[in-house]
Amino acid sequence: MSDLLIELVHRFSPSRQEGPAVEYLVDWMESRGFSSHVDQAGNAVGMRGPADASYTLMMLGHIDTVPGELPVHVDQGWLYGRGSVDAKGSLCAFAEAAAAVDIPPDWRVVVAGAVEEEAPTSKGAHHIREQFSPDLCIIGEPSGADRVTLGYKGHLLLDYTLSRPITHTSAPDPSVGARGAAFWQTVLAWADEQNRGSTRQFDHVSPQLRAINTSSDGLSDTVHLVIGFRLPPHLAPDDITAAVAGLAEPDAELHAYSKTNAYLGDKNNTLVRGMLTAIRSTGTRPGFVLKGGTSDMNVVGARWPCPIVAYGPGDSHLDHTPNERLNLDEYDRAKTVLQHVIEHLPPASAI
Repeated sequence: MSDLLIELVHRFSPSRQEGPAVEYLVDWMESRGFSSHVDQAGNAVGMRGPADASYTLMMLGHIDTVPGELPVHVDQGWLYGRGSVDAKGSLCAFAEAAAAVDIPPDWRVVVAGAVEEEAPTSKGAHHIREQFSPDLCIIGEPSGADRVTLGYKGHLLLDYTLSRPITHTSAPDPSVGARGAAFWQTVLAWADEQNRGSTRQFDHVSPQLRAINTSSDGLSDTVHLVIGFRLPPHLAPDDITAAVAGLAEPDAELHAYSKTNAYLGDKNNTLVRGMLTAIRSTGTRPGFVLKGGTSDMNVVGARWPCPIVAYGPGDSHLDHTPNERLNLDEYDRAKTVLQHVIEHLPPASAI
């Protein structure tokens, strides 16, 4: 049983309150041969191997969680607690795997526990991507110990506001609430048309009505909608904004924010081949997964040209839920996979 994992889950660390968890991880890494510190963004960063090594493997997890503290306990081989799956399990597996093996010549391994991944800022990953330019990168997110995540969808939020002078309720004109509902139906119809002929969910644009409400100041009625979009690789946030603007009433106000492009990695590169070989070495059959959410893969993938995958133990369907829990046998398998990957980092000729 992993003391690191249990202790880190015990240190509840919602976004912007990660300090105690960060300090604990930095101290743990320092005591096990890492050169470790808290960086300017508040991330926990540890390194094994020469600082001037020719090649870098970045193992980028996140140490923050969503709100909602849960009782931490172990029951019948499962660790219950906020962050056990999303994503302290992955981060701790990174740290323990890197601590347990000899780092190959010409390589350094960096383990980073980023802050604010669960916040719109992604402060930690933005800082990390400016400080490093790795040759290979593994993002710490639950994929299951026998699967490798190749991509995450993009994201966009749109505020839609429409006002109309107050009229008597007997007037034939539709209310602003009705106009807002009609606009939402138009967005859904547009998305259905975009998705026509595409069978893979990862390639769909997926709108979600986050909020709709009306208000009045005695002179005008106003409807306000918040619409979220999950975006496929072929549609950027600005593409969606332009298309939706064309569907809106001419005097409606649109505000686009939380813009994130999708990321889709290659199936056939040095890192993926190493991950698949490592999974097979545990006696299981590897597979691939594409995620409908976003992660720090989207942030660093926009800047780093190196191979990037996401990997970690746990069932992502338990992310953010009141029943978040991690199977400890699976955690151990993930550590074994990651140790194999590090021990078999490729020589210079294969990069």
